[in-house]
Amino acid sequence: MFLGLLLITFLLALSVAAIVARMFADPLDRILKRIIADEISAAWLKYMKFAILVVGVSSGVRIYELEKYITPPAYVKDAQIVQLTADRWVLEIYRTIIETLQGIAWMLLVFFVFALIAYVIVRLAEMRKKSADETSGTRP
Repeated sequence: MFLGLLLITFLLALSVAAIVARMFADPLDRILKRIIADEISAAWLKYMKFAILVVGVSSGVRIYELEKYITPPAYVKDAQIVQLTADRWVLEIYRTIIETLQGIAWMLLVFFVFALIAYVIVRLAEMRKKSADETSGTRP
C-alpha cells in the first residue's frame, strides 16, 4: 500500500509539474529572449523547465511525511504506524497537488523577481545607448 502511495504521489507531482512547465513555457521563453537576446536563451528555457519539474516533484513527494506510514514515531512510547485508509489517500493526493504547486510558485516568484531586475537593467542600458546615439547624431 505504501509503495502504491509513493508511486501515485510521484506520478501526480510529475504530472502537475509538467503541466505547469508547459503553461509557463511561452512566458518564460519571451522573458528570457528579452533579457538575454541570444541563442543561449533556449538553453536557459530548457533549464527552467527542468527546474520546474525537479522543484515540483521534490515539493510534492514529501518523503519525511510519508514515513509515518512505514515507521512509528520514535518520540512516542508504544506508538503505532498510521494506517493508510481511503481518507488518508485523498488527503495525501490533495497535499501532493498543493505542495507541488506551492513549490513551483515559490521558484517562479524568485525567477520573476530576478527577471524583473534584469529587465530594468537591460531597459536602462538601451535607453542610455539610445540617448548616446541621439547626442552623437548617429542612428542605428
